Amino acid sequence: MPQSPKVYLDYNASAPIRPEAEQAVLRALVIGGNPSSVHAAGRAARAVMEQARAQVASLVAMPGGSVIFVSGAAEANALAIASAVAAGARRLVVGATEHETVLAAAEASGAAVDVWPVDGHGVADLAWLAGRLVRWDAADGAPFVALMLANNETGVVQPVAEAAALVRAHGGWLHVDAVQAAGKIAIDMRALGADTLSLSAHKLGGPQGVGALVFGNRARLSRQLHGGGQERSMRAGTENVSGIAGFGAAAEASERDLAKVSEQAAWRDAAAERLADDLGAVVLGQGAPRLAGTLCFAAEGFASELQVMQMDLAGVMVSAGSACSSGKVKPSRVAQAMGRGDLAPYVLRVSGGWASTEQDWKTFTAAWLKAYAHHGQRQSARQRQPAA
Repeated sequence: MPQSPKVYLDYNASAPIRPEAEQAVLRALVIGGNPSSVHAAGRAARAVMEQARAQVASLVAMPGGSVIFVSGAAEANALAIASAVAAGARRLVVGATEHETVLAAAEASGAAVDVWPVDGHGVADLAWLAGRLVRWDAADGAPFVALMLANNETGVVQPVAEAAALVRAHGGWLHVDAVQAAGKIAIDMRALGADTLSLSAHKLGGPQGVGALVFGNRARLSRQLHGGGQERSMRAGTENVSGIAGFGAAAEASERDLAKVSEQAAWRDAAAERLADDLGAVVLGQGAPRLAGTLCFAAEGFASELQVMQMDLAGVMVSAGSACSSGKVKPSRVAQAMGRGDLAPYVLRVSGGWASTEQDWKTFTAAWLKAYAHHGQRQSARQRQPAA
């Protein structure tokens, strides 16, 4: 029997490693030196790392000296939040659809947390933020506000620059999780008005286990790992040179390929049109600007975990919402925040990236429609069975 095609459409969880990143990792591994050492091998390792720093900074239109390498976006988000609390923030404003690492870090910080609502399209409510900042209590310190650039489930792009103007007018600190947006839309951190911004290598086609916090001149960062002067004395410990090298190569390749990303919007929309026309699937965030390669939808009655399993059996790899929950499938918190709790158990996320093709999206669509039809047949058969 012919094997099922293997289609990977889960880039928002992790992108396959780019050839440029793989080669950069291998080259760095053979250097062998500690980048803090002054001998030849150490200097070679340092040169590789600083080249990568410049490559990552360029992706967000910032100078290399503004990049601190960390283990991933979770650590970058935690560093920004902990630094704000250390600088005197006693209350944090966090978007309702932020990534779990932002929300959980805020809740664990000891500061009070206000959840900033979104509208039915998943877009942050700027009027709510403006009103909240007007009522800000000086005893809570300068406002700290977290707003992601693009949502990891729906792909909805948030009005970050507009939010930044409000936050800065009140002397606050805006943190932006740009993990999903990086490499998919052009990012100019200063134009956005972000004070800190988090990135992750493996979302770009780099290696897993490395990320960055990019900071502007208004941010007051506080070290969380002590014992060494690495990373501007912000993060003690020998740097992951090979991972950082791969990160830099992936960032450079992503910046080069930005123009190609937008073509996936047509492939995504063609898939969404078939799903909606054939069975009335609801596309989340459809009324807002979205990343070109992200489709988040729900078909009532077809549980998320069943969809993922059926797609996997068909050779198509997708996710049920966020993929950062140790493999557990939970109702979509993002759908609930958008006022669609009725759809939360049925959400599926399909996400393409640097190596995706139009055929991948067509294969997914055909496989999903077949799985849905099979699911409906089984449901009808169960309903026809006589009661015991």
